[in-house]
Amino acid sequence: MGNIATTTDQQIAKLEERGMVLDLPSEKIKEILLDIGYYRLGFYWNPFEIDDKHNFKEGTRFSTILELYYMDVDLRHVLIKFINRIELSFRTKIIYYVSNINKTSPTWFVDTKVIDNTFIKNFDLYYNDEFKKNNVIAKHHKRYINDKYAPAWKTLEYFTFGTNLKIYKSLLDSKTKERISKIFNVNDIKKFIQIMEVVVFVRNYCAHSGVVFDLRNTYGIPKLPFYSFNNNDRHCLDSCIKVIVFILEQVSSNRAGELRTSVNELFKEYSEKDEAIKEIILNKINYSL
Repeated sequence: MGNIATTTDQQIAKLEERGMVLDLPSEKIKEILLDIGYYRLGFYWNPFEIDDKHNFKEGTRFSTILELYYMDVDLRHVLIKFINRIELSFRTKIIYYVSNINKTSPTWFVDTKVIDNTFIKNFDLYYNDEFKKNNVIAKHHKRYINDKYAPAWKTLEYFTFGTNLKIYKSLLDSKTKERISKIFNVNDIKKFIQIMEVVVFVRNYCAHSGVVFDLRNTYGIPKLPFYSFNNNDRHCLDSCIKVIVFILEQVSSNRAGELRTSVNELFKEYSEKDEAIKEIILNKINYSL
């Protein structure tokens, strides 16, 4: 099927041939395949494949695949909501502290006395024509026609989380970096950067509709006394969530509590719906129910 387009009838036949139990009406399955897509659903039935011919474990049901997909969608929505709160706080801290230290340099993000030149020389990759179409940035340049860049409090507001983290990493003043990291209860700047990279990593997965349930962080999450890892797994989604909760706790203990509750209720709901999904939550996500 790989390089040849197929109809929904052919897709259904292929799933049945590989051993999937089609426990929904045929027309409903066709509707779902046209809505979500055969290729995308493949990420959700992949854990149930038993060989390189893509045959399924005995008893694998189409409804299980669909519920796993829905859980993943719900989980992305929960995580992105609370990660946005972290992003806002982190961005505000950078703008506030760096701008007040460099009052005479409103565009300090391109000042070689403030930012490492490696970032500055590639700055136009971020502050490009597309970025300048942003309503606020466009209005600034229309009003201040001689400004090459809008000031930090406008520019960083519309940069991505990842770009603002790059700006933080590029700050030359280690005292300012440490001041910000300590606000988030992390004394070690290197560990703080690693933790924030995890948050950005999960954020990007969620924002771009990535498959979250089997997410694995490339680099091990740094150890801190504020959280522990189930089965000593420093890469799984559960460990990433624990880091997000920890950072969010420094922003708002109420929001951190809401995130814990939301995730727990979500996993509990789906684990009670389907035993196969419960196994994924316990063993792939590594979450303790």
